Amino acid sequence: MIPSSDRRLTWVRGFSAVAAAVILAGCSVTPKALTPDEVRDRVKQDSVEMYRAQEPITGPVSMEEAVARALKYNLDYRLKRMESALALGLTDYASKDMLPQLVASAGYQSRNNFSGGTSIGLLDGVESTNPTSSDERSRTLRGIEFSWNALDFGVSYYRARQQGDQFLIAEERRRKVVQNLLQDVRAAYWRALGAQRLTAQADEVLQKASLALTRSREAESQKIISPGVALAYQRALLDATTLLNQRRQDLEFAKRELAALMNVPSGVDFQVAEAQEVPLPMAPRELGKLEDMALLQRPELREEDFRKRISADEARKQILSVLPGITLSYGQQYDSNRFLFNNSWSEGGLSLAWNLMRLVSIPAMKDMQAYQAKTDEARRMALSMAILTQTRVGVERYRMALEDFKLADQAAQVDQRLAAFTKASVSAKLDSELEAIRTQARAVLGAYQRANAYANAHIAFGRLYNSLGFDPIADDFEGNDLQQLTQRVAQHLQVTQKDGFAMSSNLFGQAPVVSVQLAGIQDPVQRVRMTALVKDVLSRHQIEADDQRGVPLQLSFDSDRRPGVERASWTVKLMDDSAQVRQQARFDTTIPADARASVYESSLVAALNANLGSIKSWLQID
Repeated sequence: MIPSSDRRLTWVRGFSAVAAAVILAGCSVTPKALTPDEVRDRVKQDSVEMYRAQEPITGPVSMEEAVARALKYNLDYRLKRMESALALGLTDYASKDMLPQLVASAGYQSRNNFSGGTSIGLLDGVESTNPTSSDERSRTLRGIEFSWNALDFGVSYYRARQQGDQFLIAEERRRKVVQNLLQDVRAAYWRALGAQRLTAQADEVLQKASLALTRSREAESQKIISPGVALAYQRALLDATTLLNQRRQDLEFAKRELAALMNVPSGVDFQVAEAQEVPLPMAPRELGKLEDMALLQRPELREEDFRKRISADEARKQILSVLPGITLSYGQQYDSNRFLFNNSWSEGGLSLAWNLMRLVSIPAMKDMQAYQAKTDEARRMALSMAILTQTRVGVERYRMALEDFKLADQAAQVDQRLAAFTKASVSAKLDSELEAIRTQARAVLGAYQRANAYANAHIAFGRLYNSLGFDPIADDFEGNDLQQLTQRVAQHLQVTQKDGFAMSSNLFGQAPVVSVQLAGIQDPVQRVRMTALVKDVLSRHQIEADDQRGVPLQLSFDSDRRPGVERASWTVKLMDDSAQVRQQARFDTTIPADARASVYESSLVAALNANLGSIKSWLQID
C-alpha cells in the first residue's frame, strides 16, 4: 500500500506539471483583431447608452428646458460627473491605506525525502554521526499577523489628503462644465430662435428674388431695359440673396448645436419655443468688484488652490521618507509538524529602520520644494492675470454688444419702413418691382442682423457671467427630474435677468434656510415676538428664516416652578421632513419667580447664542 505522504507527493508533482504546461502555453500570445460583429455590437450598444433614460421632446423647447436637458443628458457633463465620482471613490480607497496590515496565511509543504543532517558540538567539537530531522516531509502552516508601520501610516495619511484634493479638483472641473453648458445653450438658443422666426420671411423673399432675376434677364434679352440697369439690379439682388443665405445659415446651424448640447437623438426634430425679448442688464460699472468676484469664484483658481495643498502634502511626504520607520508586529502561528514541541505560538516584535543615506538628499529636497512653491505661485499669478483680463474684456465686449444691438434694431426698423414704402409705391415698371423686391430682401437681412445682434448680446452677457465664475444652479440638482430642474433654471434666469451681476459669491452654496418653530410658550403675542427675535439673531449669522421652505428648527421651552425661583430649559431641535429629530441640544437656566416677559426673551437669546455653533455644524456652515 502506498503511504499517504507518497500519494500527496505524486498529486503535487502532477499538479505542478499541469500548471507548468498552462503557464508555458499562456506565454505565447498572438494579436487578435476585432471582428466586424464585435464592432457592430459596440456601435449598437453605444447608440443605446448615449440616449438611455431621456425624456422625449413633446413640444417646443424653451430656454429653461434646453438648459435643464443639457444638465441632465449632455455627455461631456456625464463624463465629468463620473470622473468626480471616481475621484471620490479613490479618496475612500486611499483612506483605507492608513489601516494597519492584518495578514492571514495558510499553506502546505511537502518534499520527497526528509530534511535533516548531522551536527557538531560547539564546545567539545564532537560530531554526531546519526542523521536526524526535526521536520516532517509534509506539513501544513497557518498564521495571522498584525503589523503597523508608523512611516507608512504617515505617508498614507498625506496620500489620502492629496486624493481628497484631487476629488475637489474634479468637482471644480465639473463646475466649469456646468458653467460652460449654460453659456453654450444660451448662445445656441437665441441664434436658433432668430433663424426660426425669420425662416418663412426669408423663403418668401428668396422666391421673389429668384423670380425677379428671371424676369430681369428676360427684360434684358428683350431690350426692355438697358443692359447696364438690368445687370446692376441683378447684381444687387444677388448680393442681397448671398448675404441673406449667409446670415440664415449662421443662425440655422445653431439649432444643430443646441440639439448636440441637449444630446437629442439624430432624426428627432424639434421647435424652439418663442420667448419674449427682454431688456438685458446694463453693463456693470464696478469693475473692481467684478474682478474680486472672478478671483474668488473661478474654478480654475480654485483648482490651483487645491494644487497648492497637494504640493504642500507632497513636501510633507518627502520629509517623512527621511525619518526612521518604526514597525510593530504581532501574530499567531501554527505548524502541524509533529516533531515540534509547541505547534502553535505567538510572536511579536518592534523594529526600527533608518536609511541614513537619505539624509544627504535633504538640501536638494528643500530646494525642489521651494522651486515647486514658486512655480505654483507663478502659475497662479499668470492665471489670475488672464482671468482679470478676461473679465475686463468681457465687460467691454458686453457693452459693445449692447450698442451693436441698438444700431441693428434701428437699422432693421429703417429697412422695414423702407420696404413698406417701396411696396406701397410700386408701379407697373419692372425697375420699380425689382426695387421693391430688393428692399424687401434688405429688410429681411436687417431682421437677421438684428436677431444676430440680439443673440450676440446674450452671448456676451453669458461670457461675462461665465468669466465671473457664477454657478448657474446649486449642486443639488442631480436628483431632480426634468420638470423640476426646468423650474429651477427658470428661477435662476429670472434672477440674473433682474440683477445679472450681483456682488455676492455663490461659490459656497446658498444660505441655509430654516423654519423657526417655538413650543412651550402659551402667550401668542409673546410667541410672535420671540419668533421674530430668533429670526433676527439667525439673520445676523447668515441663516435665512422662511416658514415655507426652511428646515424645521424647533425651540422648546420647559420649566419647573419652585418657591421663589423657576428652573427653565430651552431645547433646540433640528427636525427632518417627517418631524423626526435629527440633532438637538439643551440649555438650562434659572429665572426668578414672576419674571417679566423680557427675562424669558433674554433666556431664549442666551440659549440660541450658546448653541449657535452646534446649529451651524448641523446646517454645515463653515
